Amino acid sequence: MSEKLIAVLPGDGIGPEIMSVTVDILKQVTQNSSTKLHVEQALVGGAAYEEFGAPLPQSTLELAKKCDAVLLGAVGGPKWEGLDYKLRPERALLGLRSELGLFANLRPAVVYPELASASSLKEEVVSGVDLMVVRELTGGIYFGEPRSVSGKTPERIALNTMIYSEKEVKRIAKVAFETAMKRSRKLCSVDKANVLQVSELWRDVVSTVAKDYPDVELSHMYIDNAAMQLVKNPKQFDVILTGNLFGDILSDVAAMLTGSIGLLPSASLNASQKGMYEPVHGSAPDIAGQDKANPIATVLSMAMMLRLSFDLSNEASRVEQAVQSVLQSGFRTPDIMKDGCSLVGCAEMGQKILEGLDL
Repeated sequence: MSEKLIAVLPGDGIGPEIMSVTVDILKQVTQNSSTKLHVEQALVGGAAYEEFGAPLPQSTLELAKKCDAVLLGAVGGPKWEGLDYKLRPERALLGLRSELGLFANLRPAVVYPELASASSLKEEVVSGVDLMVVRELTGGIYFGEPRSVSGKTPERIALNTMIYSEKEVKRIAKVAFETAMKRSRKLCSVDKANVLQVSELWRDVVSTVAKDYPDVELSHMYIDNAAMQLVKNPKQFDVILTGNLFGDILSDVAAMLTGSIGLLPSASLNASQKGMYEPVHGSAPDIAGQDKANPIATVLSMAMMLRLSFDLSNEASRVEQAVQSVLQSGFRTPDIMKDGCSLVGCAEMGQKILEGLDL
């Protein structure tokens, strides 16, 4: 039996409560697995700043580096918004992505039949949506140099640099094409090549990589049109490939097609398939500690971890099936509640999923 270590980073806001539920389900579903999983917790984000004066303490980073996967809750909150930029909780995410080389972000958006009516869009528009956003995560304008704010009011100037190398684009494009090969073999690359030289390079490299995947249907779309099409006709998409900034936007648009951002998992992978898994949603400090949080996104992120980092596909499927079974049974947290369903809190939703593992 092989043994693996998981760094569990609950974070801030609702992070600790959704993580508690998720770890319980993780332990239950893997108790008879061929791979023995060990869990070690550490502080990150605002909680880490309060304890260590830094959002990503060296001890947390060292744990993340030695582990086989990282499972993260959420970071941030109004309490820390006044901190210097380098000390804000969100810097921990960028630090982990950079230090672990997590260049590929996979964000699925699946509309469960039971929740199609929960979307803000018409049910017939979103029913059957099943798409994957593949976002480049360690390049682009979020990491580009130089960056600065200079001058004095009222003449201040701010500068950020959008930059991609051919190597970076090729690397993420391969991930997207490989993902498409496992799905419906349809890939839409999103850029702004009519305005940005960075996007011209992006489109050229993606088109070149496509020659190695003749079975995948490749299309290109400008970011503004892609955002509109996601709302107008989301079922036209299967895999969407895009850069860091555009992917940040489109993945949240895709998330809301499902009715709640509390349902969407994500995986951030490096070249060796070591990953950090986290829900798409934030720390939701307004409901923290009130047992109102929806743990499903974190639970499904954990299922992605089982499948992608540990090759435990059967266990991952059991978790996903348990989630769908609970939704089919009519249990809902406040964010997805509707008439005729049973309102449950975070802890009880976790218990229902646990029970669903044995169905």
